[in-house]
Amino acid sequence: MSLFGGSQTRETRPDGRPRLPPGQRLTDGWPVLHYGSIPDVDLTTFELKIFGLVEQEVTLSWEQFMALPQQESRSDIHCVTTWSKYDNDWVGVPFDDLAALAKPKPEAQHVIFHSYGGYTTNVPLAELHGAENMVVHTHNGQPLTGEHGGPLRGLVPALYFWKSAKWIRGIEFVSSDRPGFWEMYGYHMHGDPWTEERYG
Repeated sequence: MSLFGGSQTRETRPDGRPRLPPGQRLTDGWPVLHYGSIPDVDLTTFELKIFGLVEQEVTLSWEQFMALPQQESRSDIHCVTTWSKYDNDWVGVPFDDLAALAKPKPEAQHVIFHSYGGYTTNVPLAELHGAENMVVHTHNGQPLTGEHGGPLRGLVPALYFWKSAKWIRGIEFVSSDRPGFWEMYGYHMHGDPWTEERYG
């Protein structure tokens, strides 16, 4: 799936919004920004847990995750620190496919992503539907490095990139919104780049 048909010159998104959100600048690189050290994740003991308000809690090993149907996707990403990067190619598993394994209960309205190293971030469940929202392991044909969130990171391209949590180890379904790591330090609870929801 390509959100922009592979074009690097298109000026608007399919929803009519400008492709480059206000206050952002384009970069060809991929700046590395995170708090603390990079977790050392051993794939032989890796686990991805899907839990909370679900009918069936699920724990996937690395091999089980990689055995799920994989999807390719292309999207732009936008960091709260004002850089944007167009036309990123990803491989991973759509969030909707992972949710279907656990069957969220009707009262589940938000998701908390949990990361190796203790990081968390919150996203409304309604905004995680759609093939562009994924848990990914490959960027532009290469496995994600630790500095960019490997082995697995979230991908929620409609929100600022801190919502695409690095080093994913858990997906928790909850009934009410609660702040994650950066949200507790003043970042916006939602994080829409086109309305500049940078800080609360």
